[in-house]
Amino acid sequence: MKKNMGSTDRIIRFVVAAIIAALYFSGTITGTLGIVLLVLAGVFVLTSFVSFCPLYAPFGISTCSTKQE
Repeated sequence: MKKNMGSTDRIIRFVVAAIIAALYFSGTITGTLGIVLLVLAGVFVLTSFVSFCPLYAPFGISTCSTKQE
């Protein structure tokens, strides 16, 4: 897997995941929507750690900065 996420994208995903988790565990988000958002937050954290988003690959999107030679 080639990295396709830049540091800004990774930080934003991690912050959004933390906010969703805090809202879920505080009881603000409940029910089926809460569980779906919690799973989405888990995916955000996972993709942030590996710097690869599977949805970016088919579309050729990359937020990773490239070094020009």
